[in-house]
Amino acid sequence: MTSVHDPALDDSAVVASPYQRAVAEYWNAERNPVNLRLGEVDGIYHHHYGIGDVDWSVLQSPPEVREERVVEELHRLESAQADFLLDHLGTVGPEDRVLDAGCGRGGSSLVAAARFGCRVDGISISQAQVDFANEQAKRRGVDGSVRFHLRNMLDTGFPTGAFQAIWNNESTMYVELGSLFAEHSRLLRRGGRYVTITGCYNDAYGLPSRAVSQINAHYICDIHPRSTYFKEMAANRLVPVSVVDLTATTVPYWRLRARSSLATGIENAFLDAYTGGSFQYLLIAADRI
Repeated sequence: MTSVHDPALDDSAVVASPYQRAVAEYWNAERNPVNLRLGEVDGIYHHHYGIGDVDWSVLQSPPEVREERVVEELHRLESAQADFLLDHLGTVGPEDRVLDAGCGRGGSSLVAAARFGCRVDGISISQAQVDFANEQAKRRGVDGSVRFHLRNMLDTGFPTGAFQAIWNNESTMYVELGSLFAEHSRLLRRGGRYVTITGCYNDAYGLPSRAVSQINAHYICDIHPRSTYFKEMAANRLVPVSVVDLTATTVPYWRLRARSSLATGIENAFLDAYTGGSFQYLLIAADRI
């Protein structure tokens, strides 16, 4: 696999703390079938969860095709999530440049390029993810306009005002939000759009629940309280224009995943957190003023 290496940037410059080193090592080593098997359906490898109604008939499929149909259904749900995020990016044209912050294996970037015809940059602190994503772009013949970089989303090195739109898809829980939104605000043009889909704990309930703590431990992340998103957006010239609670629409995905051979053992923690009210799955879209 090939990789786009940025001048004057190497791993030691990109990974800024022992915690970030642990995160990079986790994703460099990750080979989770729930990510890889789903991506094999159509070559779009996502690193996020799904939304929408489940076709439960897949569980009644003949044994020889049951697993294939379950995998296809889970991938359909995660693809619907990516499409829903991109629906909220606002007006993006072929002349625009957009940023996928915390790009994983690059699935959402490839979908965005196909939809908008724009230039896409994806960034990750995992060299393995960057290499994989660049190989997928090359295979699709879009490596001239879709490029993945080993960069830190808190200090990207990209020019000020370079982007019309930026998104984080389930990656904000790995960074401090004030620093993240300050960098996004710098990178966005005035009037540009920022979108995140994220799990956040419901601080109206107090401190994180046991289930949320289990999720943190599983993914070595730090899930933020809901209120911090809006506080730090306001402090960094990002004004919410749409907030959508996706909690009820993601629960079916988790119920299907829990009954599949791809279950990782964290499914019940997500279901307990979502159905108990201590955890929410939100889309927040905000404009840079």
